[in-house]
Amino acid sequence: MSSPGSSSKLAIYGAIAANVAIAASKFVAAYFTGSSAMLSEGIHSLVDSGNGGLILYGVRQAEKPADKRHPFGRSKELYFWALIVAILVFSVGGGMSLYEGIEHLKSPAPITDPTWNYWVLGLSLLFEGISCFLAFKAFNADRGDAGFWDTLRRSKDPSVFAILLEDLAALLGLVIALVGVYLGHLLNNPYLDGAASIAIGLLLVLVALFLIYKTKRLLVGTGVDDETVDAIEALVRAQPNIDQVGPPLTSYLGPADVILALDVEFDHHLTSEEIEQAIDSMQDVIRAKYPEMKRIFIEAKSLSSRAA
Repeated sequence: MSSPGSSSKLAIYGAIAANVAIAASKFVAAYFTGSSAMLSEGIHSLVDSGNGGLILYGVRQAEKPADKRHPFGRSKELYFWALIVAILVFSVGGGMSLYEGIEHLKSPAPITDPTWNYWVLGLSLLFEGISCFLAFKAFNADRGDAGFWDTLRRSKDPSVFAILLEDLAALLGLVIALVGVYLGHLLNNPYLDGAASIAIGLLLVLVALFLIYKTKRLLVGTGVDDETVDAIEALVRAQPNIDQVGPPLTSYLGPADVILALDVEFDHHLTSEEIEQAIDSMQDVIRAKYPEMKRIFIEAKSLSSRAA
């Protein structure tokens, strides 16, 4: 069975391959038919191809081991490149689609023969469906019984949620383009084609704003959810010879790399060696239940030292 990490990489490779092929076919169709919506879809797929490459680069950078210059590793590189992807989706994908749609409304050109568009859109729906299936598979790897939106809100892995959202936006964009081309040709109304391009642009802008919101929080620094914090505190309090525990402090360095800081007061009768053993045992217990807690820092005090 593949690990969640390998399944997310497979989703990225699948998205890149699908988008490269689809972008080429869309540009060819747009050239022969003059469809604004088809050109916008080509731009969208081209941007998605580059975005997949940036996410993949971020994943590889984040996997590099810690060194003297990066003592906590480089896990946040993934968040940085995910933010770049979100900006590209907003500016290039959404911006150019909106521009192309507005220009088409200013100077509408009727679609003479939509056959090319139908063939390309049909194949695109097939390839995007495969890519979206792979992305959903990676998304569901650690989903459990949680709902889709709750999992999307909690996800800290841009290599999963960014690719999934782009694939979903691509599928919806293809439907919008198909409706625009069909109605534009059926009603002999070229303005519908331009309107479809604008709708695709607005869709990309909305997806980009959500990605910017998500990745900005991750890049600045966000901790684990309240339920996990409470569970960690309860886990520590359940250990022997613990008198007081301060609120656990956490921060995501990467999707599966969390830093944890604890302030723990031990019973006064413990020696320094016993406290050291207790700390090691406590770290093992926490990591056994939460393997993403890669770095655990415990500030230990005894009641005797506090009284002094």
